[in-house]
Amino acid sequence: MVHPDLRPPLIAGILLAGGFSRRFGSQNKLLQPLADGQLVALRAAQALIAALPGSVAVIRANQPTLGSQLTSLGFKVIECEDQHQQMSDSLKLGLMATQTAFPAMAGLVIALADMPFIQAGTIQQVAQQLTQARIVQPMYHGQPGHPVGFRSDLIPDLLAIEGDQGARDVLRAHQADILRFECQDAGILRDIDTPADLA
Repeated sequence: MVHPDLRPPLIAGILLAGGFSRRFGSQNKLLQPLADGQLVALRAAQALIAALPGSVAVIRANQPTLGSQLTSLGFKVIECEDQHQQMSDSLKLGLMATQTAFPAMAGLVIALADMPFIQAGTIQQVAQQLTQARIVQPMYHGQPGHPVGFRSDLIPDLLAIEGDQGARDVLRAHQADILRFECQDAGILRDIDTPADLA
């Protein structure tokens, strides 16, 4: 039996899948198939849950199929209502749900559902390095990407975010606290914005 104090600190995951994908067109980009037929959001979700089994997903309301698929993967699923228009609204819902579900967590990793090419191993690296820094961000060929990890003491800063900027304001305010590491995962820079990005 593992003594409670010797267990690795719990790092939780948040999958943000509550956006409107306005640039993509009339269809929800998260529900589009990739070249291998797998849906964008589910590919991103599988990598996150494989790396961090304690994860929350934030989706838009009235998406029962996506919600049930994420639940079956092991996510705790939270729905955004129509009044939650901005990325910061989705993030705050995810943060509050994560705090409730995992009150002892030491940190969290925020992943975006429109970035389906990130490897689970990269997410694990981000989580592991939160023992050394308050913020961890992977880089590919010198370019910082996603997902980004935050120690739990930064949750109040994340909850104070407004607008559609995600966590950028917190990164700007805590430059000295960021540990960036080089990885071999080009997926940290690839998001799905237009139908051409699906290939």
